[in-house]
Amino acid sequence: MRTPLNESHVPFAHAALRIAAGLAFCTHGAQKLLGWFGGTGPNGGTVELMSRFGAAGVIELVGGLCLVVGFRVRWVAFLASGEMAVAYFWMHAAGAGSIWWWSNRGELVMIYSFVWLLFAAWGAGPYSVDAALDERGKA
Repeated sequence: MRTPLNESHVPFAHAALRIAAGLAFCTHGAQKLLGWFGGTGPNGGTVELMSRFGAAGVIELVGGLCLVVGFRVRWVAFLASGEMAVAYFWMHAAGAGSIWWWSNRGELVMIYSFVWLLFAAWGAGPYSVDAALDERGKA
């Protein structure tokens, strides 16, 4: 038996996906920049801030926090989607010599890229700083 989607749950699901994915994304930046959650590399260190990994860490940490709270989501998500697309082709496809995610271990990067692209189109949703700022601007 098919259960119809209760439309009243969509805003909660939208917010839950944005927050959960944003938190997970943020941890990758914290690994690179702060050495948290095991850090980067075999010794659990950090990356050089003025490097492409440093730039990626800034996008992931700051962008992830913006996505969690729902601040400027369309722009941040578009930037994060692009970063993940670049990471897929520079690191995963080029590193493994294969464009296919099952060979190059790029499935997480690919999923992030498309989830952030979706949020670039959808926006933050009603439970976000963006929504609060929109309401305040209308008043």
